[in-house]
Amino acid sequence: MTARERLHAVARERVLIFDGAFGTQIQDRKLSEEDYAGDLGLGADQKGNNDILALTRPDVIEAITRSYFEAGSDIVSTNTFSANRISQADYAAEDQVAAINIASGQIARTLADEYEGKDGKPRFVAGAIGPTNKTLSLSPDVEDPGFREIDFDELTAVYKEQAAALIEGGCDFILIETVFDTLNAKAGIMAVKQLEAELGLEVPVMISMTLTDLSGRNLSGHTVEAFWYAVRHAKPVTIGLNCSFGADQLRPHVKSLSAIADTLLMAYPNAGLPNELGEYDEMPETTAALVRQWAENGQANILGGCCGSSPEHIAAIAKAVEGLTPREIPTPDVAMRLSGLEPFVVAA
Repeated sequence: MTARERLHAVARERVLIFDGAFGTQIQDRKLSEEDYAGDLGLGADQKGNNDILALTRPDVIEAITRSYFEAGSDIVSTNTFSANRISQADYAAEDQVAAINIASGQIARTLADEYEGKDGKPRFVAGAIGPTNKTLSLSPDVEDPGFREIDFDELTAVYKEQAAALIEGGCDFILIETVFDTLNAKAGIMAVKQLEAELGLEVPVMISMTLTDLSGRNLSGHTVEAFWYAVRHAKPVTIGLNCSFGADQLRPHVKSLSAIADTLLMAYPNAGLPNELGEYDEMPETTAALVRQWAENGQANILGGCCGSSPEHIAAIAKAVEGLTPREIPTPDVAMRLSGLEPFVVAA
């Protein structure tokens, strides 16, 4: 079976578990500049460049990934949220993009195969692609609304470089996550489609939107329903929501997306909202109880955590949803569904 078919097969049997945050786990280890920089000889400080650790401290990334498998994750992501040419330019590390993604993919692939070999349960690797620090839909210059720092073709090429390296590293899926700009996500989709044509094989995508306000819109202004209609043509293996707020605030938006998305739904919220120091205080049992409600209501197939979550959060979620019936994928009525900032449905 293909990776898509394998994932759908196990998702029919139970609620699956995704991983949690990498950033806060790395911060907790209080690494030095030397840890980040290694012997790469790059021309800028590397502290804070979490992605580069796949090359300079692979033991750290391996330990975090292993901790999520130990906690019960069926799917882990690669530590490559900013491992693209645009983001790595801040660290003068553009020429390391391919190496970072290949190495991070190999770390996750090796561990996934190890854990699957132990108990026979399928494990999957999602190659994580973040939104970059550029936006295609909005101008960064308030005096020039038409100005863009990057164009669609350039961003597509950036994403394609990263996606190709992640597939070479052994990833099953490409996860286009934390989508604040729907047009950025479309560039990611285009990149994967171009890669599929070159490789002659399917590269399944996972897509995850992030909301920027409680009304349920991303930064480019799209509602959850409009976003789904804008990306549904990509036939993602999962659609979902991540980051945004804590699970309590994300609840109505997960419910809305669950009712219309004819694919697996994956949700991984932050561990509550950050406190005044920017830290996350929500206890694992609290997060687990909140996301369990989604599973009980048949609204999610895959659950995990984003900012502030830990292996303890993931273990608590895995325990909380054990034995629950997985969400059934709905079959929408046939209709023309279009997307502006709002959805528009034309009856058949």
